[in-house]
Amino acid sequence: MSSPTGTVLLLGGTGKVGGRIAPLLKAANVPTLVASRSGNSPTGLPGVKFDWFDESTWEPVFASASSPPIGAVFLVAPLMSHPGAIMRKFIDLAVAKGAKRFVLLGASPITEGGPWMGDAQKYLRELGEQGKLSWSVLRPTWFQQNFTENAHGTFLKSESKLFSGTGNGKVPFVNAEDIAAVGFHALTSPQPPNTDYVILGPELLSYPDVAAIISAAVGRTIEYVELSEADLAARFAQWIDPEYAATLAAMDTDIKNGAENRTNDVVRTVTGKEPRSFRDFVEENKAAWI
Repeated sequence: MSSPTGTVLLLGGTGKVGGRIAPLLKAANVPTLVASRSGNSPTGLPGVKFDWFDESTWEPVFASASSPPIGAVFLVAPLMSHPGAIMRKFIDLAVAKGAKRFVLLGASPITEGGPWMGDAQKYLRELGEQGKLSWSVLRPTWFQQNFTENAHGTFLKSESKLFSGTGNGKVPFVNAEDIAAVGFHALTSPQPPNTDYVILGPELLSYPDVAAIISAAVGRTIEYVELSEADLAARFAQWIDPEYAATLAAMDTDIKNGAENRTNDVVRTVTGKEPRSFRDFVEENKAAWI
């Protein structure tokens, strides 16, 4: 399979989603360049060093691609509260270097022009309307993998506790494999998507539901611990920028108020496969909490 736009550049190419798109591109024989801060590529695809906060790494990325040149870019925002300006600057560079398609990893709560990557989403649409590029935004809800690969996983294993500020709010937790499958389609489809995809899992679950499901799988009680938004923000701020921590904590309050209480058929429509269930994910990964 050849990409309709040339070599695909995966920013965050070793991350939760990019690291899962890479093998799909490799299997389809799509020319791919995996960008990361280390420059390493565990998939056997060519790797290149890229750091949002070191602009000297940007332009060499485009010189690293052999034939065909980079034509499609998978964008993952840097971990900062207001990345709009830096992302616009890189998008402009990529367009000047010949990139024609951009797929942005967004998030279901983040709408165009909103915080975090919302500005980049708005900018891509504007450039698309000017005929300068084609675009898509992946807007997944909260990842199933957050319970194995993030701080949640650490405390589930070490303390048998699940901390959140979501109350009984429901979330259609989605598997990163399904997000990657939609991303692969957006990067390689013959027709430009020029849309955003709200990517949701098949079942609505609260965090207390999650604690109960994991409890049953591992054979011990996982305690759900409800925190206030302020306490949750303070907890997150132990690991990440305080402003970003406050944004994440506010998203938990949004979940409590019903913001993620929805399902759709995007995964099935785009990929032809049913989204993976959370219970199947837990069964496949219960060793992470034992």
